[in-house]
This record gives sequence, C-alpha cells and structure tokens, in this order.
Amino acid sequence: MSEGSASTGSASTGSAEQEILHRVEERVSWITLNRPEVSNAMTPAQRELVIALLEEASASLAIGAVVITATGKGFCTGADLRPGSRVPAPRPEGAPERAMWDVTRMIRSGAQRLIEAVLDCEKPVVAGVNGTAAGLGAHLAFACDLVVAADQARFIEVFVRRGIAPDAGGAYLLPRLVGLQAAKEMVFFGDDISAERAGRLGLVNRVVPAHELPSTLAEIAGRLASGPTKALGAAKWLLNRSLDSDRRTAFEEEAMVQELVTSTADMREGMAAFAERRSADFRGW
Repeated sequence: MSEGSASTGSASTGSAEQEILHRVEERVSWITLNRPEVSNAMTPAQRELVIALLEEASASLAIGAVVITATGKGFCTGADLRPGSRVPAPRPEGAPERAMWDVTRMIRSGAQRLIEAVLDCEKPVVAGVNGTAAGLGAHLAFACDLVVAADQARFIEVFVRRGIAPDAGGAYLLPRLVGLQAAKEMVFFGDDISAERAGRLGLVNRVVPAHELPSTLAEIAGRLASGPTKALGAAKWLLNRSLDSDRRTAFEEEAMVQELVTSTADMREGMAAFAERRSADFRGW
C-alpha cells in the first residue's frame, strides 16, 4: 500500500475500497468504516484491509498516530454474519458443512488478528466511537489506546443475546479494563452500556457531543502525531506488556526499552529543547 492513495480511499481492490475510507493528514492515518447501511458490520475483506492499514502505519515514518472511526449512526455492530457475506472454502463431496477446528481457525485468523493488529500497532491508536459498538465492534474500540465516544454511543457485549461466548479478545480485554466483576456483568447480561457509563467504568477516555467528535479526534490525534513517535510506541508496548508480566520481567523490559529510545533523534531533540527552554520539534524517529 502507498500513502499516495490516501486521498482516494484505500489501496485495495474490490468493494473494500468504498467500505473502508483512508487518508493520511498531518501524520495521522484516518481509517473510517463506511458501511452505514448495516451499521458498519465488518466483512472479512474490510477486516483484512484494516489490518493492512495498521501494519502500514507501524512501518511508516510519515505516520505518528492512527484514528479508527466510522460513518453513519453506528461505529461497528460486529462481524457481518448475513448470508453471502462469507465465501465458504471448497468441501469434498460428502463432507460436513462444518468440521472440527473450523470455528477455532475462523476466530484465530479473523477477529483475533484484528484485535492483535490494534494492540501491536507501533503507533497510538484512537477510537472515535460515533454510535453503537457491539461485539467485535466494541472490542475493536476497547483494544485502542484511547477511546473518544459521542454522547449517543453505546457499547454492547452482544454475544449472550446470540447464545455464544465472547470472542474477538473480549474475555482478555474486559477484565483488564474494568475488573473481573464488572466484566462478568457486562458479558452475562449483554445490556447496552451508555457512553457516560462506559466513561465511569474506564472504557472511554472522553465523552463529547456528537458534533464535536471529529474535531476532538483531530485534536487528540494531532497531539499524539506531533510527539516522539518511537518513545510513544515503546511506552505503549511496555504498558500493554505490564498486564501480563511479573515485576522482574517488567523492570528488565523497561530498562531495555529505555536503552533503545535514548538512541533516537527525538530523544536528543527533547533533551536539547529542555536545556534551551523551548518547545521540542519531534520528527518521529
């Protein structure tokens, strides 16, 4: 993919070009889900494109932050499960419609890869939740580093309503964000969680009126994109790792990361700016 395609959408083929809008402006990669007619339920093609754009953002020195948002009244209501939304793999004659490990493979290669792409992105990722975020859509938001929600937004652990257990990393993310008891309440009942309550639970960083969402996202992402990109990426990695590490491992990784970031041009600029009592002009490397 090339950043030169940013003004016209994504660098993919097929309908995903229109279903995922993409642009890069002032070092911010804007990824916008664009299927408002189905509340941005996500197809496999869309999912693969979002993963590719996140990987592109990680590798690009021209990108300092990522925003994931959506058009219409819904952020993302989960995976698109409507008939015809998925192309089944060819089956030998007489084979069952679903064989053992099919579901495991689908989850691992699909929803989990998307959530991992957000968590592993080397740049800060901001979710701009404009409306309902349910199932995979809720977990896509929760995986982001910062979440800004319109006051009309809702978050729904919809899985129990369908008779299934949570996937897309939900059982991993929720207890780490809200604690075990609150996570169980959300998963067991599947109730709508308002943006205001999501803020109280710690799922959302900021709740704003819907008309202020674009400008708030631009302001937050702009601040991140103008920061020391490598240091921010290292901090994200350390913070995410800390949830699964023991103290000794966390301290060793902290020292190792500090060794790496002190060799960056942005560190030298930051120290010079401090000594000269001026604002730092970070470049992202």
